[in-house]
Amino acid sequence: MSLANTALPAVVPEPRPEPARAPRRRLHALPTPSPRRRPKLGYAVVAFAGAVAIAVAQMSLSVLTTQTSYEIAALDQERRTATLQAQELRDEVAGLSSPQYLAANAAALGMVIDASPSFLRLSDGRIIGEGAAAGTASTVDAARRGAVANALLDKRPLTTDPDATLDGKKAEKKPAAEKAEPEPALPPALTEGLPSPTTR
Repeated sequence: MSLANTALPAVVPEPRPEPARAPRRRLHALPTPSPRRRPKLGYAVVAFAGAVAIAVAQMSLSVLTTQTSYEIAALDQERRTATLQAQELRDEVAGLSSPQYLAANAAALGMVIDASPSFLRLSDGRIIGEGAAAGTASTVDAARRGAVANALLDKRPLTTDPDATLDGKKAEKKPAAEKAEPEPALPPALTEGLPSPTTR
């Protein structure tokens, strides 16, 4: 047998399993970055100046608000003081215009209260009543025996007789040492608007 005539059986190669491919890498080299430009100095100056302006405006508004609140508090105090003084004056006027005080002053002037008063009718000029003069003694003692005591007039001297009071006692005079006390200082004159408080 010769080798030439011998046919070799055909060998079919078996399929080889493909090798598993490695996952593709996502990282890759970047191109060289271009050099960054330096920021302009003008932008920084404008931003800094804006921040300073905002801070100054906020501080000035805060100072103005504080100053205004001090002025409001001072004006409220002045209003309260004026209200108290007005109330004291109203009480004093009410006491001085009371019938007790008027009758006591009239009695100090020598006027008397008659038990049977007379009236003059203006239409015809006729006198209604007894028409006789009142005696020297008053039928009502208004100065010393008032039905209700008036606390607003205690120890207040009469207008017509400064040495007497409504209850008939002598008015108390203040000693000279008390009169020598200095009067409270008046506030400064307002020539240029309201004074502003000094803040620290």
